[in-house]
Amino acid sequence: SILYFIESIEYERQIKDLSNDQVSLPEHHFVLISEEIEHEYWKFVERGAKDAESHFGVYVEYIGPHKSNPAEQVKLFDMAIAKKVDGIIVQALNDEMFTPLIDRAIDKGIPVITIDTDEPNSSRIAYIGTDNYRSGQLAGQALIEDLDGEVYIGIISNSFESTHQQQRVQGFIDVVEEVPDIKVVAMEESNNSRIGAAEKADKILREYPEITAFYGTSALDGLGIASSLMAMERDDIYIIAFDTLEETLYLLKQGKINAIVSQEPYEMGFRSVGVLHDIFHGKEVNEVNHTNTRVIRRP
Repeated sequence: SILYFIESIEYERQIKDLSNDQVSLPEHHFVLISEEIEHEYWKFVERGAKDAESHFGVYVEYIGPHKSNPAEQVKLFDMAIAKKVDGIIVQALNDEMFTPLIDRAIDKGIPVITIDTDEPNSSRIAYIGTDNYRSGQLAGQALIEDLDGEVYIGIISNSFESTHQQQRVQGFIDVVEEVPDIKVVAMEESNNSRIGAAEKADKILREYPEITAFYGTSALDGLGIASSLMAMERDDIYIIAFDTLEETLYLLKQGKINAIVSQEPYEMGFRSVGVLHDIFHGKEVNEVNHTNTRVIRRP
C-alpha cells in the first residue's frame, strides 16, 4: 500500500539520520503484522513488542489492516518478504492463505513466528499465544460451574473461517455437550464487529427466545452481546466473554457480563520479539509457547 511505502521510506530516512549521528543502530528489523492495527487487544500486543524492542536493541515495525481483513494481512506479509526484513511475527488466521507465505519467507531465510493464532502445518519456527482449544474448554467449564438446570446457549464468533475461533468454539462445545441439560442452539458470526455481534444477539433471541446464555469468542463479541441485552433490559441472560478490555472489565464489575476468558496479549508481543532475537543469537527455542489463559469473574 502507499502508506506502507511511505512508512518504509521514513524508516530508511531515520536509519540514515542515526548513521550520520553515529548512534548505534538496531540490531535487527522485525515486522509484527496484527489482525487490526487500532484494536485495543492488538495495542496490548504492540506495547509488549515495543517494550521488547528497547530491551533487545531491535526495531519492531507494527503494521496491519485498519479493519480485520486476512487478504490485507496477506498483502502486508508479502511486502515484508519483498522488503527482506530480518523476521516476521504474524497472526495466521487461515491455513490456505498463510501457509504458502510462511513457507516462502522461511525458504528465503526470514524466520517467522506465529502469534495469537498458530499455523502448525507451515514451516513457522515457533508459536507464541493462547491454547485456543483449551480456552474454549475453560469457557465451557466456567458456564457449567455457574449455571444450574436447563441451559440454552447462543454462540457468537468473530469468524467461522479463523482457525483460533474454530478452536475456541470446538473446545467449548466438547465440554458442555457432556452435560445433558446444556444445549447449544444457535451459532452466528459477527465479522469482528461489536455492532455485528449485537445484531446477531438480537437475531438469536428472536429465533430462540428460550436462550439463557451467550458465549462470545472474541473481544468485541462479548461487548456486542452485552450492549444488545442492556438495550432490551435483559439481565437474566448469562454472558461469558473474551479478553480484559477496559470496557469488558467495567461490565463485569457491573454484573452485565458474568465471566471473561483472559489472555495475555502483552506477553505475546514481548515474547515473540524475544524468540526472534534468540534465533539470531543461535539459541534453541521451543516450537510451541502457550501464554496463560484463565477465567475471571466479578470480584
